[in-house]
Amino acid sequence: MKSDSRCVIVVGASTGGTEALRVFLEKMPKDSPPILIAQHMPELFVPSFAARLDSICALRVKMAEQHEAVVSGHAYLSPGYAHLLVERNGAGYHAVLSDTPPVNFHRPSVEVLFKSAAKVLGMHALGVMLTGMGKDGAAAMLEMRRAGAYNFAQDEASCVVFGMPRAAIELGAVDEIVPLDRMAERIQARLRG
Repeated sequence: MKSDSRCVIVVGASTGGTEALRVFLEKMPKDSPPILIAQHMPELFVPSFAARLDSICALRVKMAEQHEAVVSGHAYLSPGYAHLLVERNGAGYHAVLSDTPPVNFHRPSVEVLFKSAAKVLGMHALGVMLTGMGKDGAAAMLEMRRAGAYNFAQDEASCVVFGMPRAAIELGAVDEIVPLDRMAERIQARLRG
């Protein structure tokens, strides 16, 4: 996959994810494709977490809003009360927030974000599974891979909890297993094709 205006990076994270997201996003350049993030986190903490990331990253980091355009140079965090999905909007994409019931005991659920990426983005998606407990997102990451996406998982040594990456790897959903401190570099290499 070449870096083009249709590419979107989708990220799932849970336990240990706040620090993992900081390490990953800090190393992503200002002109990155849009990044959509489902992080298991109480809604009370999401605005301050987004603001903190925004203050230290080259990217603009913000909480996703209903039907806003998803554009390059931005990372969008799911609010703690809603699932985050991506939908086509003319030639581009927009974020959709959904208050449908929790999936895999979570809202936001990585499964919901990754399923929408498989359906809407196909080969224009890059999937990233970061540290987390359980298996949220693993099955949908396999759907993404089958739809043509290229997927990364954080390696066991750099995870706080290896549950979510392990589940995705065991299903055959992952193309590359990468240490956290090299994730941004490997994604950029993939985007350069």
